[in-house]
Amino acid sequence: MSLRAGSGVCIAGVGHHLAGVVEDNETLCRNLEVTPAWILEKTGIKRRYLAAPDDTASAFAVQAATRAMAGAGIAADQIDMIVACTFSADYTFPPLSAKIHKELGVRGGQIFDLQANCAGFVSGLTAASDRMAADPSVRHALVVGVELNSRYIDRGDADSVIYHSDGAGAAVLSRGAAGSGIVASAFHTDSSNYEAVRVRGGGSSFPAMGRAGPADSDVMELNGLATWKQAITHLPAVVKAALGKADGELSDVDFFVFHQANYNLIDYIVRKMGADLSRTYTNVQEIGNTGAASVAIALSEAVERDLIQPGATVVLAAVGAGFNFGASVWRWAPAGAGRGG
Repeated sequence: MSLRAGSGVCIAGVGHHLAGVVEDNETLCRNLEVTPAWILEKTGIKRRYLAAPDDTASAFAVQAATRAMAGAGIAADQIDMIVACTFSADYTFPPLSAKIHKELGVRGGQIFDLQANCAGFVSGLTAASDRMAADPSVRHALVVGVELNSRYIDRGDADSVIYHSDGAGAAVLSRGAAGSGIVASAFHTDSSNYEAVRVRGGGSSFPAMGRAGPADSDVMELNGLATWKQAITHLPAVVKAALGKADGELSDVDFFVFHQANYNLIDYIVRKMGADLSRTYTNVQEIGNTGAASVAIALSEAVERDLIQPGATVVLAAVGAGFNFGASVWRWAPAGAGRGG
């Protein structure tokens, strides 16, 4: 079965930025009742990157965005749309996308934040590419995934602290060659485990006002088993749904980029779909789970390593709390000054 041609809305440049503090398992386990070997066996993660006290999500986002813009060969005055995918913005509001807009020196255009947790970047790319397809006046869109997960982690909770990391990844969408770019997307939601992964504090049901100090609701609560079951059930299905819309099959995919939650989970899903790890790239072992930034960072590193060739069929796929799932199919080709999908 042959894949349909791409829409012409392409990923023209990518970039990423990681936090400056590197924490290996040996260091982490000094304050936990688990061993480095246990963490490695359970997750495949060897280390994670943690933000310093004065780091901000906006600064991380701008660093990643600047690199993506350089790869695409565009300047700030050519950007007509910014989508920031995050749950850990600098403020509750105004939106993080406005701060990115300000710091980059963009003028005019459209901004919004998108909160789909770890599926945010895949969702944001689809939202931006749909907008570009509908409105020819949108020349270039900037999509950023950024997370400062460590600000929401109980450092004594092994169920969450072993996974999470801080960083940002970005992509510039541009109009490329006919037949290249995004081909199709698919999404699915199963909200039956809505409470399985959550940060309640700061929401309108758990406001910060009137508190004497931090509350249990201010830290991430994570049910790993529920997450695993959701992911192995729905992520392969949403990938197949996206490929079905693209008139393609799993055998047509040259390269996969998955949300980097857990190495063992990625390995299981890839094999469940009849593929192998040679057709994907993983960095969760060295970086950890960077939430909405993880697909963006993995994509940026894969491009940096020349793992994706022009003409390749690429699938981006992720699962986010709630639970929501997204996958998009891209025909990778040169776009603008940088190489993209």
